Order: sequence, then C-alpha cells, then structure tokens
Amino acid sequence: MAVCARLCGVGQSRRCRRRPRQNQQDRGSDSDMDEEEEERIVGQRRGDAGGEAPESGVETAGPSRVHCSWADSRLHGVGLPHPQALSELPPELLVEIFSLLPGTALPNVALVCKTFRQILNTETIWRRRCMEEFHMKEDLRKMEVGGVSSRDLYVKRVNPRVKSGRFMKLLPDYEHMDYKDMYTHLLHPYRHILGLWQPDIGPYGGLLNVVVDGLFIIGWMFLPPHDPRVEDPMRRRPLFRIHMWDSKKATVECMYGHKGPHKGDIQTVKKDEFSTKCNQTDHHRMPGGRQEEFRTWLEEEWGRTLEEIFHEHMQELILMKFIYTSQYDNCLTYRRIYLPPAMPSDLTQPGLFKGTYGSHGLEIVMLSFHRNSARATKLTGDPNVPAGQLTLDIDLSQPLILPDLEHQCNIEELSRLVLGVHERVQREAREDAPTPVRVPAEGACGDAGAAEALLANHGVDSDGCQAGPSGGTSPPESQPFILPLGVMARNEVYPRTCRKCFYGTGLIAGHGFTSPERTPGLFVLFDEDRFGFIWLELKSFSLYSRLTDRLAHAHAPNMERFEAMLRNMQSWTS
Repeated sequence: MAVCARLCGVGQSRRCRRRPRQNQQDRGSDSDMDEEEEERIVGQRRGDAGGEAPESGVETAGPSRVHCSWADSRLHGVGLPHPQALSELPPELLVEIFSLLPGTALPNVALVCKTFRQILNTETIWRRRCMEEFHMKEDLRKMEVGGVSSRDLYVKRVNPRVKSGRFMKLLPDYEHMDYKDMYTHLLHPYRHILGLWQPDIGPYGGLLNVVVDGLFIIGWMFLPPHDPRVEDPMRRRPLFRIHMWDSKKATVECMYGHKGPHKGDIQTVKKDEFSTKCNQTDHHRMPGGRQEEFRTWLEEEWGRTLEEIFHEHMQELILMKFIYTSQYDNCLTYRRIYLPPAMPSDLTQPGLFKGTYGSHGLEIVMLSFHRNSARATKLTGDPNVPAGQLTLDIDLSQPLILPDLEHQCNIEELSRLVLGVHERVQREAREDAPTPVRVPAEGACGDAGAAEALLANHGVDSDGCQAGPSGGTSPPESQPFILPLGVMARNEVYPRTCRKCFYGTGLIAGHGFTSPERTPGLFVLFDEDRFGFIWLELKSFSLYSRLTDRLAHAHAPNMERFEAMLRNMQSWTS
C-alpha cells in the first residue's frame, strides 16, 4: 500500500481508502521505503500465487496485486470495477506497461499527467530499458569486480581511491546515480556510435567495437595476435571511453598513450561516421622520446624487438607502419561496418577471421557469401593491398577434388589442376556467355569414357589430379591435405584434413596498390573455424582462423545494406 501512495500520490482519497490502523502503521514506512523494496513489491505481481494474502493485508486478484480500492470492493461484496482510463489502472500495472515502451517514448508519456510523471521515476522502468536496448547487465547498486581483468584497468583509473582486492565496491561515487540518468545522459545520446567501425588510417585500417561496458561506453580496438600465432585470441586496446562523473553530463576521455585517461571529444560527422579528438596529446608522449615510443609500440604490435626481426624488408614495413600510424594519435575518423548476414545455404558460418600475410604479419578479413561465391574483404591492410579491398574471391560453383597425398606434394600437379579451371573460367568470361560443362546422359552414372572427357575439358589429365566442377563428381566429406613442396607457410601448424576445396582468385599488387591483379589459387575449407588459401603465383599459403569474440550491435539490418557497405569500403581505398 505504501507503493500505491508513493507512486500515484493520492494517499487517503476516494480511490485509496485505507483503514486508520493501516494508515498509521504505514505512515513511517512510506517515507523510508527504498527503491529495492519498491521494486520487490512491484515485482511481486509475478511471484505471488492466486489466493494468497499479502503481509500488508491487501488481497490479490489472480496472480497480481491490485489497487487498494479493488480490495475494498471485494470486502464489501461489490463487484470489481472496470477501469475507464489508463490512469485508473493500478500503479504496478502501469510500471509493467511503461517498461515495455521504448525509452524515446517515455518523455512524451510523462507529459500526460502528474501520475504518469511520478510513475516514470520508478527505477524498474529505466533499468529494463537500459538492459533491453543497450544490453547493460550490471546492477548499479551491486556492482563488484573480482580478480584482475580488463575492466579493472580502466575502472581503477577513474577513481584512484578504489583499492585492489578480490571483491570490492566498484565506485562509491556512483551510488547516487540511477538508471534514468544513465539512459538520458549517456546511453541514449551516444547510441549512434555503438557497433563496429573501421578507422580511416590509410591502407592499414582496423577494427573498432564500441560497446556498453559496465558504467561506461568503451571503444575497443581489436588487434590480431602476434605473427604467426593465428589461432591465438585477439588483443584489445581501449581507445576512448564515455562515462558519467559527478554530474548529469557525460565525459569523453582519450585512452591512447601510457599516462592514463585524459580529456577528449567525440563528434558525429554524418550518418554512419564519427570522429574522435584528443585534447591533451602530451599524454601520448614518453620521456625517452620517439625511440622509446617505437620500442614500446613494437613490443605491443609484434611482441618482438627490432633486433629479433632479421628480415630487412620486414623491418622496413614495420618502420613505415609506425611512422604512418603515429600521425593519427590526435584525431581519427571511423566508418560503420557490419557483420555479414548468415543464410542456411552458406558453406560455413560467415564472420571475421585473422590470417597470415607474409611479411605484413596477421590481418583481419571478413568472410561473406553471395549466391555462388564467397568473398574475403580486408578490414586491416598493408601498403600493397589496403584495407577495404577484396583479397579473396572464391567460385563456389567450381569445387575441386584433391589428388592423393603423393601428387599433392607436387606443386606442378596442383597448378595444373587449378589453372585448368582458371583458363576455362577466363574463356567463358571473354565469351560473356557462360556454358556449364554437361555430362552426357549415358555417362551420368559413372561411365569411364564420359569422366575422362569431363576431365579433359577442364585441362586435367585423367591420371593426374581430379577436378570436380559443377555437375561433376561430388567431393567427399573429408579428404587428406598437405602443402606442396616449395609453398611457403608462416604457420606450419595447419590441419591435415579438409572438407572442401574450391577454385578462387587472390588480389596481389605492388607497393602503393599499384598494378593490382587477381591471381588463381586454391581455397581450402578445413572446418567451421579455419580455412586456407594457396597463392600459386606467390607459392605462399595463408591460414585463417575465426574471431570468437562477441561483437555487440554489429549485425547488418539486411543483405542490401551489407553489400552497399562492401562497395563503400572498396571505394575508400581505391
């Protein structure tokens, strides 16, 4: 009953008759009721069983607690009243109804009447909005942190008074804050920057995920593991954060550098694009000057010192990347990207993968499926093939069956298998009238002569490697796989069996993305989380492993938006 009086503000009125004894008992508890008790009573609508008598003496109708006037009606033998307006519903029912509305509609609801405005101050409503719209899981009243985690690093810097420990109260200064403040001044104003973004860092690109993390909005930069450990987990580095601090105004802080958080700014340039700016770049500098900054960057980026990298060409690439990327420590622009939509007909689950790219180290690609083709688009790049370009284009209508292991070891056999399909595809493209290879009806059930003719049309000898184009022999569920001799692999630990192989092309170019061309190769699907590509011209093998990190607010609304994003990505660096 205290909740009724507190929410609707009617007290002893025509619609809230309370016996004098109950009124006197509840008078003290009405002012002292905290939010937890309020939420418990409001939530009791779900937990109370029908027919039970609550402690306050108010009867219930069905599974939910009703308005006090309804209980008085039942006590006097009068039938239950029928509400004529929404405002006549019990306040706990209004809380449930308002909790289902989007947060952007609640300010207009508060303008209806004083009762609605008072009910909309209930924490239950705004807590549900924060959780459902922004996936905020933490409880502002019971936030604790255990052990040492990435959250400790940026939480402790906010409030140096917090002491380390196994379990501790997170930030005492946040105890006065409520979910309505979080929604109104932090989550809703910055909702447009949540999701996946690609920083505009010339050819190098990157992957940024902006998420709601505890009491903060954090911009996490995802970095590939150190070369060549492609199956290691991704590394994360916070670039900026937004939080509420001592006022009802969000504060933006830059996290770049080694001196802790400092003042920053975020500006929304246009739709699906925003920029960050650091207002204290002196926090990015180190006492030892550029040499110390380079040594620190090299250890974080590559996990090695420059002396441990003996390849001269690799040293040049590393120095070039450091000089180029260090120019963007003051201001960065980000463009929105999406995760590829999944379809039941996809060869495997689309998503993000990290792969080996020779002297350039590990890079992140996005694998997506488009009818009869699979495409791998670079999210991070290098001076030869920049981020945003289509690094792999796989023709799923051209499956290949590998020969036995003895013939797989011969690079010439593999080249003859792939180049035979490549020449036929090129010829059909020139004729601009693709004609699928048809097997005669009499040979459809395994006639040897028809099979030899089929292989001959593909430019493959019958005693060499076998090809399985569309309409030909279906590949087995699993087949042995080994790299041919002479093919260079950064990571020699790769699966020795594969599921399927397809003809495809890879993009190669000179420094500065000069003279780009597509070269034939072999796409190898090992399992759900790994695939590879053999670059025949380069005699190189790239191994790709799936990113298993959970990326929030990242899925494309539909396939059309995703394909438009891919076209825009290629135009950014073309």
